[in-house]
Order: sequence, then structure tokens, then C-alpha cells
Amino acid sequence: MLKQDTKTISAFPVKDMTATAVFTALLCILAPMSIPIGPVPVSLTNLVIYISLYVLGMKKGTLSYLLYMLIGLIGLPVFSGFGGGPAKLFGPTGGYIIGFIFIALIGGFVIEHYRSNYILHFITYVLTTALCYTFGTVWFVLIMDCTVLYALTVCVFPFIIVDICKIIIGIFTGSLISSRLSKAKLI
Repeated sequence: MLKQDTKTISAFPVKDMTATAVFTALLCILAPMSIPIGPVPVSLTNLVIYISLYVLGMKKGTLSYLLYMLIGLIGLPVFSGFGGGPAKLFGPTGGYIIGFIFIALIGGFVIEHYRSNYILHFITYVLTTALCYTFGTVWFVLIMDCTVLYALTVCVFPFIIVDICKIIIGIFTGSLISSRLSKAKLI
């Protein structure tokens, strides 16, 4: 009987729980540190997600991000600008917070299935970031009752170059960290 319980526990090993918790903590620490440049600030949230998918993969990377969202939803100040609670998650910029799930799911899937194809990783991150932009912008337009052009001007255009830089940094850093942790048999 004890052996059966051990098998059940090993389905999600301690090292996986720890790695997931570490990236959830990194999100909670780095995401609130943002640069307010308008209604949508520049944050490090997507950079942490880009990196985490190399280390955690799709399922654990998405879980890490969902735990972060839950922590923010219950009111801890982990969202950009040290915000938290339902008002922040379901407010004008909440669509971008929710939209990051697309990056975690699709990006994680591609990285797991095409491990060494960094060009494909870059293209996937660009496309999933664009999907996040689209979801967040539609959300912003609906909540703020503004034009799409205004939303694009304040919520998308200022972020394109910065996010491309974050994608490049995320791919380089994520693959490096993943490689080193793998060699050390930590993941």
C-alpha cells in the first residue's frame, strides 16, 4: 500500500514542484516591477514566461503562470505596478494578463516538441505575443469604450521592440538555464 502511494506522489516529483514554485515566485517578484508608460506598463512578466517554458515545459510553465494569476486574483500585489485583486485582473489591462496564457500553452508546446529549433521558437513567441496583444487590445477596447486605433497606440505599438528584445533574451537565457539544469540533472 505504501508503495502505491509513493508512485502517486512521484507523478509530480518534488523537483518539479520546486521548479514550478520558483518560477511562480520569480513572476511574483519581477512582474510588479514595471515602467509605467501609459495605461499598460512595461513589465517583465512575459520575459519570465519565455524563460520558464524552457525549464518547465508547457504544463508546468502554464501551471506556474496560473498560480501567479491566482495569487494576484486573491489580492496580493503581484501584478504590474504592485497591483492585485479582481479589479486589476478584470480591469482594462486584464486582457493582457490573461492573454499571457496563450504564450505559455502554445510556446511551451512548440519548445517541448521542437527543442532545438530556435528560429521556430522565435516565430512562435512573436505570434503568441501578437495573439496576447490581440486578446488584450480587444479587452481594453471593450472595457475602456475606446477606438481600436487608440488602444493600439497606447497598448501595442510602444511595446513591439521591447517585446522582441525580451523574446531574444528569453530564448537565449531560457535555453542556457535549461541546458545547465539538465546537465546537473536538476530538471
